[in-house]
Amino acid sequence: MHQRWLDHPDRVPGIRWEEIVTRASPEMLEALDWMEQTGGEPDILSPVGRRGLCYDNLALEKRKKNKPGAVASATKHGVALLTEDDYRHLQTLGEFDLKTSTWIETPETIRTQGGALFCDRRYDNVFVYHNGADSYYANRGFRTYVVL
Repeated sequence: MHQRWLDHPDRVPGIRWEEIVTRASPEMLEALDWMEQTGGEPDILSPVGRRGLCYDNLALEKRKKNKPGAVASATKHGVALLTEDDYRHLQTLGEFDLKTSTWIETPETIRTQGGALFCDRRYDNVFVYHNGADSYYANRGFRTYVVL
């Protein structure tokens, strides 16, 4: 985790690692550690330890098999899915999800109808799509931020 921070100072301008370690709660440090254990945040591809998941618990309940859920996993570890704005900002820091896609926070009006949103980067552009929330693909994951 510390090495990733040092390797990518442009992703966290003005924030020193020492500040994080001294000011972060134990829960925040655990969340950062989980993010690192599941493939780092961010990286070129959706983190490998956070792929192949349907969107949330509601979608999870409808599945007969292969029942992982992105939102439940994120919540359990004290992190949240990126919003569309967060995802677009991430893409200003580099080129991510060139061969993968990422579930993003989805408005309740879409969720109540069974849908969920995801993004990727293709052709030097960020695209937002929809899918059934209960769908899952090996190359679709989720990116997160620590909930303060």
